[in-house]
Amino acid sequence: MIDPTAKLLGMWSQGLNGSSIVFRIGLSFFLAAIIGCERSSKRHSAGMRTFISVCLATTVSMLLDIYLTSCYERGYFILSGATIIGVAVVSVRCILFSSRNQMKGLTTAAGLWTGGIIGLTAGAGFYTVTVIAFAALMICLSWFPKAEKYLKNRSNHFEIHLELKDSNYLQNFVTTIRRLGLKIDDIEKNPAYAHSGLSVYSIAISISSQELKKYKTHAQIIEALRSLDYIYHVEEMWL
Repeated sequence: MIDPTAKLLGMWSQGLNGSSIVFRIGLSFFLAAIIGCERSSKRHSAGMRTFISVCLATTVSMLLDIYLTSCYERGYFILSGATIIGVAVVSVRCILFSSRNQMKGLTTAAGLWTGGIIGLTAGAGFYTVTVIAFAALMICLSWFPKAEKYLKNRSNHFEIHLELKDSNYLQNFVTTIRRLGLKIDDIEKNPAYAHSGLSVYSIAISISSQELKKYKTHAQIIEALRSLDYIYHVEEMWL
């Protein structure tokens, strides 16, 4: 099977030669730079240099595997496999937990790992797969956040970061939540604020009222909670 894009480019792009090597590395570099710019523009932990480094590593490892396999007429794609495992380890390190128990960097970690896979396909000369996968990843990173936020804002379950002026107000808050037609699934006190003078909690909430399910969004519910005088701060936690 010959890659459709490779057919259009010509025979030089199908084999392993100087021109195809430069093209594959250049393609990987260019696409990784675009993905990295998108992440950097949103102030994520892995930016342009990280994505370029990862994609170059996987592209070169795939080229080396192809070269060694062709030289010895047998072999396994060990280097490319080991490289993508290394990318997975790096990706996990992008995932952090903030003081508000919010998981951060999960999308960037997944994007970094996917970028590594795209580097492998570029190195293997699967140009069509590379471009399609790149386009799909960019759509996922750039266009889907708004749709995802809209769906989450309409779901029946959400989590909030709650700061009370005093722990004695927690019972008042629970009572208010129940009167609004909401259900508390879990309450966890945040130890990071132990000496701040505030009582800080991470609270999982379900919307049990049919009327609230029909008309209210999370933003409207949280806005209503902000009007309570014993609440210092409240916001939704986006996981």
